Amino acid sequence: MADLFEQAGADPAPDAPRPLADRLRPARLADVIGQEHVLGPDAPLGVMLSGGHLSSLILWGPPGVGKTTIARLLADETDLTFVQISAIFTGVPELRKVFEAAKHRRANGQGTLLFVDEIHRFNKAQQDGFLPHMEDGTILLVGATTENPSFELNAALLSRAQVLVLERLELRDLELLAQRAERELGRPLPLTGEAREALLEMADGDGRAVLNLIEQIAAWQVEKPLDPKALGARLMRRAAQYDKSGDAHYNLISALHKSVRGSDPDAALYWLARMLEGGEDPRYLARRITRMAVEDIGLADTHAQTFCLEAWQIYERLGSPEGELALAEAVIYLALAPKSNAAYAAYKAARRAAKETGSNPPPKHILNAPTGLMKDQGYGKGYEYDHDAEAGFSGQNYFPDGMPRGVYYTPVERGFERDLAKRVAWFAKLRAKRQAEG
Repeated sequence: MADLFEQAGADPAPDAPRPLADRLRPARLADVIGQEHVLGPDAPLGVMLSGGHLSSLILWGPPGVGKTTIARLLADETDLTFVQISAIFTGVPELRKVFEAAKHRRANGQGTLLFVDEIHRFNKAQQDGFLPHMEDGTILLVGATTENPSFELNAALLSRAQVLVLERLELRDLELLAQRAERELGRPLPLTGEAREALLEMADGDGRAVLNLIEQIAAWQVEKPLDPKALGARLMRRAAQYDKSGDAHYNLISALHKSVRGSDPDAALYWLARMLEGGEDPRYLARRITRMAVEDIGLADTHAQTFCLEAWQIYERLGSPEGELALAEAVIYLALAPKSNAAYAAYKAARRAAKETGSNPPPKHILNAPTGLMKDQGYGKGYEYDHDAEAGFSGQNYFPDGMPRGVYYTPVERGFERDLAKRVAWFAKLRAKRQAEG
């Protein structure tokens, strides 16, 4: 079984057809495109290799950026046997066989670089199974994942491996790949300059995707170079990378929220559109947009929350795609509304104080006294009815006896909270006056 795992990455017969992406797989780490921040002389892998010591690694990045290629080349450069498995197809029995084969190699003086694709798909027990073999040197683990390792991998595994972040390829990187492909094919692509740029945009940062598209184009028989319109008629744009339950989901909702908080309606609309194009549930977005109104606009614009709830209700009545316009309008409204998190901060401060003083009873003068015994205990004694007080304000203490007065709400000088700030200051002045008179 272990031999089968090793052969999974073996070269095919010389006369077997090979995809363009496989034919252009780099033979040296120096030939890998777009990951200089990881592979350069002063970058993490460059330093490891020059120092002669390679640690276990987790390669985190989107599809088509070279994770598998880098793992293969690391094995070549360190004279380790390359073994590749996929977490999707490998269970605990197969893992045991892989580890056993690695032990035999080690006994014969040969190390093993075990490349685990989609490592985040292993459960906790399976991930724990790697630990003893990493610690005793049986394997050098290189895991590949498109998901955030801090969420998907065990802390014990992460503590024994260095996480390297691989980046999606830029247009200049994809252009270099296209040029390599043309040299391999022996002819230029039948595209105008604008169509060539459109092709690279279609790949959306995925090197494997651009090579697959180029391979399709190379097979066409055309009389003259294609323009963007003709190219678009023959090729479908690659769907944007978006997993509604994965890391991209949280990254994009964070981008939307921060764009609203930063009062940038254009950026906020862009991220809203990105999520909707990716298939996000508009109801989830309606809920999160309403939360933004509560958290970041607060009492600076008391209509913001109502506006969001109405947009949510409009979506429920109209559905997609018409109802999504109401959500877009809510995003624009929030982005341009005055911002304040004073109420949010006050609430969190009050919760902290409540946890610290949670057993302190209210002062007796604000307790009801429905029975004679309770009156004898002083319940309600000394309570001043605010409506009967001057200016409708008694200034009495409503915090527990002996607890210093808390100040949690500090309104900002924006929007409606300007008026609230004046009220807070006025009541504070009256309170101080009443206390001085008492």
